[in-house]
Amino acid sequence: MANIIKPTESKNTPAIVTVAGTVIASNPNRIGWQIQNVGSGTVFIRLGGTASSTVFHTVLKAGSGDSDGTGGSMSQMSGVVFTGDISMAGTTPKIVVLEHTG
Repeated sequence: MANIIKPTESKNTPAIVTVAGTVIASNPNRIGWQIQNVGSGTVFIRLGGTASSTVFHTVLKAGSGDSDGTGGSMSQMSGVVFTGDISMAGTTPKIVVLEHTG
């Protein structure tokens, strides 16, 4: 689970994550987050729990090529923001993730 954003780290620096599992650790001070698929494979995202290809909240489409900016994205930057663990699954996952805290 390398490159997981943890509550004690700087929150305004994006991280590239290429290992399935928790990508943003639970953080009660979270005020926003964003994930974009920058890989060429489909990525499954789950809010809380462990994501899999059969248990997920959303699917982020693959990009046309590695880091080409056309992959799917999701975020919560205002209003009620989920503060629990966020996880991903996929065959060859590669996402960029950003967390904002207050």
